[in-house]
Amino acid sequence: MSDDKEISAPVVDGNDPVTGHIISTTIGGKNGEPKQTISYMAERVVGTGSFGIVFQAKCLETGETVAIKKVLQDRRYKNRELQLMRTMDHPNVISLKHCFFSTTSRDELFLNLVMEYVPETMYRVLKHYSNAKQRMPLIYVKLYTYQIFRGLAYIHSVPGVCHRDLKPQNLLVDPLTHQVKLCDFGSAKVLVKGEANISYICSRFYRAPELIFGATEYTTSIDIWSAGCVLAELLLGQPLFPGENAVDQLVEIIKVLGTPTREEIRCMNPSYTDFRFPQIKAHPWHKVFHKRMPPEAIDLASRLLQYSPSLRCTALEACAHPFFDELREPNARLPNGRPLPPLFNFKQEVRVFILFLYFLFHIISKLISCLRPEHVCP
Repeated sequence: MSDDKEISAPVVDGNDPVTGHIISTTIGGKNGEPKQTISYMAERVVGTGSFGIVFQAKCLETGETVAIKKVLQDRRYKNRELQLMRTMDHPNVISLKHCFFSTTSRDELFLNLVMEYVPETMYRVLKHYSNAKQRMPLIYVKLYTYQIFRGLAYIHSVPGVCHRDLKPQNLLVDPLTHQVKLCDFGSAKVLVKGEANISYICSRFYRAPELIFGATEYTTSIDIWSAGCVLAELLLGQPLFPGENAVDQLVEIIKVLGTPTREEIRCMNPSYTDFRFPQIKAHPWHKVFHKRMPPEAIDLASRLLQYSPSLRCTALEACAHPFFDELREPNARLPNGRPLPPLFNFKQEVRVFILFLYFLFHIISKLISCLRPEHVCP
């Protein structure tokens, strides 16, 4: 691990966190900052997976509640999630407070990512409405999905990160402010054009069709597909494409979008040749949703859930969609009368867009000067 910050992250002795277990570590000590000891009491496990565990903890010095993600660390490599989280700072992305390493009696090294704590997930919010046999109020569907796209617009353009596992379980919701944050960047990656990536990524219900077709040179539009699936799930109250395996997942998609054309398959994966699907017509979008569904919601879903990755709208374009116009009204409020969370600061994303336009203008100017010598009149 050659990263200075990683080497300087303190290493503490720590067993698996259980209720009441206390972990003490130090922060600071750089650039003249005083060293400070902070202790966390593990309160309860809030998430588990192949990556490790996430537990809720309380800082004994400040009383602040945090979430700590504990993952087994291979000493030979940097932790990609840590590297990416250090580059991100946005209201709709979970923030990293600091990190430290811990060891066990078997000399296993664990990385502990200390993050802000947000009490709910979109998955549990959906479960609440499902158990009550209710649909999520449309204002919350708009508010939540808008913030998902705002978070994606940021990670796709500023640090240039593709999440690669967007799903309700990885979307945090503050039940008081209704602020949404993207979390769990364990599968995230900066995608480089021309560089191959693994196609077996992203949870099945939310997996873009090009991944099912085995594409390895995909783009951030796989996140847009996943966000489209989340939007549809919030509107329907259940997953739109509930496949039981990879093949069945594709069948579920075909039942709605129809059989992909050869050109659409080429757009998803040019090297895919095994094209033997029954010819099924697309199911009209207005029949996928209930009769009272606003046409703007149906239009947005149709723009997100396209076979051809390049035809899906970008996250920034999604934020500008008429479906979210209600949020932009001057007197827009939460149902309880409280103000909406902050929604409209796009300075970082716009700066990247302007920079892109500047380079595009520079390239076009250079091209024109090469095509037309100075002595030729315009």
